[in-house]
Amino acid sequence: MLHYGWLLVILAAVGCPGEGQQEKRAMSPIINMKLDPRKKMITWNYQRNFTQHTCKIDTPDSPTSQSPQVRENDTYFCTFPNSVLHRGAILSVDIISDGYAFQEVLTFNNSGKEGSGAVNFSCLIYDIHFMNCSWSAGPAAPQDVQYHLYKWDTWFGEEAECSQYLSDPKGMHVGCHFNKLSEPNRMDNYFFLLNGTSCKTAIPFLDFTPFEALRIEKYNPPSNITVNYNGSNHIIQWDNPQTRFDVSSHMLYYELDLQKEGSSRDPVFQTGADTNVYLVPRADAAGENYLRMRVRHLRGHIWSEWSEALCFGFKKQGFDGTVAVIVLVVGVATALTLALMFLFKRYSVRQKLFPPIPQVKGELAGIFIQNAELAWYGNSPPDAQESGDMLVVQDTG
Repeated sequence: MLHYGWLLVILAAVGCPGEGQQEKRAMSPIINMKLDPRKKMITWNYQRNFTQHTCKIDTPDSPTSQSPQVRENDTYFCTFPNSVLHRGAILSVDIISDGYAFQEVLTFNNSGKEGSGAVNFSCLIYDIHFMNCSWSAGPAAPQDVQYHLYKWDTWFGEEAECSQYLSDPKGMHVGCHFNKLSEPNRMDNYFFLLNGTSCKTAIPFLDFTPFEALRIEKYNPPSNITVNYNGSNHIIQWDNPQTRFDVSSHMLYYELDLQKEGSSRDPVFQTGADTNVYLVPRADAAGENYLRMRVRHLRGHIWSEWSEALCFGFKKQGFDGTVAVIVLVVGVATALTLALMFLFKRYSVRQKLFPPIPQVKGELAGIFIQNAELAWYGNSPPDAQESGDMLVVQDTG
């Protein structure tokens, strides 16, 4: 009996290590797994050695896997800058330790009232040094909602809240102005997170894939636009716009809007791979023409503003209102002058054909009158007031 008892003790002692190994194998070596939704980063620690590990994120867009990195304090991490979390995500870490596979899963939900988060977010770099971002309130946002925008220039850089918000008449933030961007770098990426607050309900945040600065710049219009005529063509020339980033000329895309009064033309498109010259045939330049231009990145969609309209071409001959009045006045004056000249000329000819008869003076009239006679009736002659001889004639029959 004694030997049998010792046997049970020995068997029990041998069985204990096996049970401990099973418990050890059932326990995951992954501990302290956490998610920073702003940086889209998961972190964790290991409580024993491992031989292989990976991390993964699964969103409504697509799953992404990568190899973890480690910090000096033996904290492992994975970042997913190109993933979007605001619609929810499942993150996981897979590891092989002591020949056994383990997986730790973390489910993330963007808490808050559906439809209350901001929508229609966009950003635009302009005039080389400035950037504006804008958004709209969600369709189900409460009246007291207020939005806050956070930005960082590099993935591991410090985030900063907008310092110059743009507000609507009710005081709600609907945009942000950045008046001093950092020194330009062709590989610049901007990271944004837009969340909201309300006393009535939680507001879900809005995050994005990185904004590639090169693709969100709005250029200034082409500069130094000139039109010259060489005898057969009008030659349009221009300079490339000044840009924030060093963009090759062949990556620029121009639109020339050529219009003529009373007609319509299709726009002309030209890439920067060609020289900045466009020839307008003489036949197409008849009359007054108007030119304006704009430009964008060949692979982008943001056009610059239009340049100021430039007038060129052969003007049609014609009279405006002022010229017509002047012509009318000159015509009337000319007609009057001709009429007067005609009248004067006609009077002169008549004078030559029918000269006036001169009148004889009274003193000379008596010289040419011979034997003047007076007639009277009765016995006495009339009184003669005038001196001179009087011959009396009597009837003797």
